[in-house]
Amino acid sequence: MNQITMPMLPQMNDLWQKTLNWQPDESQQQKFQLLYELIVEGNRSLNLTRITEPMEFWEKHLWDSLRGITRLLPANNSAEKNSELPLDSVHKVIDIGTGGGFPGLPIAIALPHLSVTLLDSTRKKITFLETVVPSLGIENAATLLGRSDEIARQPQHKQAYDLAVLRAVGAAPLCAKSALPLLKNGGLAVLYRGNWTVEEETELQRAIEHLGGTVESVEAFTTPTSQGARHCVYLRKVVQQFERPVR
Repeated sequence: MNQITMPMLPQMNDLWQKTLNWQPDESQQQKFQLLYELIVEGNRSLNLTRITEPMEFWEKHLWDSLRGITRLLPANNSAEKNSELPLDSVHKVIDIGTGGGFPGLPIAIALPHLSVTLLDSTRKKITFLETVVPSLGIENAATLLGRSDEIARQPQHKQAYDLAVLRAVGAAPLCAKSALPLLKNGGLAVLYRGNWTVEEETELQRAIEHLGGTVESVEAFTTPTSQGARHCVYLRKVVQQFERPVR
């Protein structure tokens, strides 16, 4: 890798603070830079992302990844404000269809106390991530090769996660069907979307009722530099009690 010609990511500390009430420390900023360099290098042989310009990478891969879990970032996590997802209740996270490692790797860097599983069904991408994780020097991320429906049938993964994140995976009902079987009761799935409509929400709610899920909230926002429209859809895994008929 040519370290001399590799462009530097913008620091953006003021914008981090203004928009997420958080900013990376020096070590985290260095990891973000190294992640950027590794992605650009990996892009030469793998189709990881079309986003390689430094500012665009910062906004659409780093900032966007963390915007979906803003309520987990330390400065934002007060019992009063975020009682629906207190920090101490989240330990295990799964990034379904992680691709080049987003949003899972930025989450792992920003929140090193979490255990983050990077799941993808494409062997080449998992092989790439198996080199990225140790290169970043993080110990709280692990890769997993497979399809979410197959993984969810394995005892060590079924209903084993507190949080699932899905970005650019597919239609919202498909995302929900991928995530909910992997979540513990009370767990949360975050669907990263661009535009979002009432019709989509109605379709999603109808599709997930039998899976024990409900649409808890939808947050609309714009990206901080390009002003792009974004939505995060939060799904809650709920406990359903079914009464057995008396015979």
